[in-house]
Amino acid sequence: MTYDRLDPESAVAEAATSFSNWGRWGADDRLGTLNFLTEAKRLQGAALVRRGVSFSLAQSFDMNGPQRGWRRRTNPVHTMLDTGSDAALGTQGMPHGIGGADDVVAMPLQCSTQWDGLGHIFDHGKAWNGRDAATTVTSDGDLVTGIEHMAAHVAGRGVLLDVGRAISPSGELSDGFAITAEHLDETARAQGVQVERGDIVLVRTGQLARVRRDGWGEYAGGPAPGLSFTTAGWLHASEIAAIATDTWGFEVRPNEFEAAFQPLHQVVIPNMGLLVGEMWDLEALGEDCAEDGVYEFFLAAPPLPITGAVGSPINPLAVK
Repeated sequence: MTYDRLDPESAVAEAATSFSNWGRWGADDRLGTLNFLTEAKRLQGAALVRRGVSFSLAQSFDMNGPQRGWRRRTNPVHTMLDTGSDAALGTQGMPHGIGGADDVVAMPLQCSTQWDGLGHIFDHGKAWNGRDAATTVTSDGDLVTGIEHMAAHVAGRGVLLDVGRAISPSGELSDGFAITAEHLDETARAQGVQVERGDIVLVRTGQLARVRRDGWGEYAGGPAPGLSFTTAGWLHASEIAAIATDTWGFEVRPNEFEAAFQPLHQVVIPNMGLLVGEMWDLEALGEDCAEDGVYEFFLAAPPLPITGAVGSPINPLAVK
């Protein structure tokens, strides 16, 4: 499918209609494509554990993160409420010498490794499944598809598509590189793995490795490799449960249309109901997969059950 670069409005409208899942799981659905992640898929994922080695796919949640203030997003602020010094000084008021430490973190829910909930993006005032955005997500939060509804579901077969290694000799795609459906299929063939219905697909571009080496720069919100708008059909036809990348915005940036902002988000979240993850750390997992040639694994990545949230920080675990 081809689109006019000067007409994002028509392209989004056409893709939204062609790849809509509205009503597919009933009018009351809160899970979107997570409906594809069945009990059988979790059993399939669990059966992939052979070595017992695990990989955290989360970036660090600290002040050294990538955020630069866009949309008032900041890096996490970690503050101690009680410390060992307080205990040693005897200022905690505890009996018989016991002491302790407590702390608090303040952060936007999408400041580091995270899921975009179904209430995160709207299309012409419509939220997932055709709901009115104004009454679905209010100042009280997402009243219908809050991310807490997904907390028990995100575990199953994970598949890594290491497009960076498959396409680029350096293992890192350049900023602005648009990953097409052909690139995804080519990578899967090269790795000897198949993407199946209900999978959680991880796409490594190598951008995170580059910014760790060279500095954050514009990682948060700036140019990046990512999925082409033309992959909307692939994402719909494959019936995957979720997809996550090692980039800030999942889709290629700059976007492929003039005067557009995240058009693929506008199609896949409110219309397709696809769970999208961003800023995942796929480096150690990618190295291991390249070494042993196995690109499928058990993946557990539940969001925090924050009532009414439209996103959640996560610590995904891949187990091989």
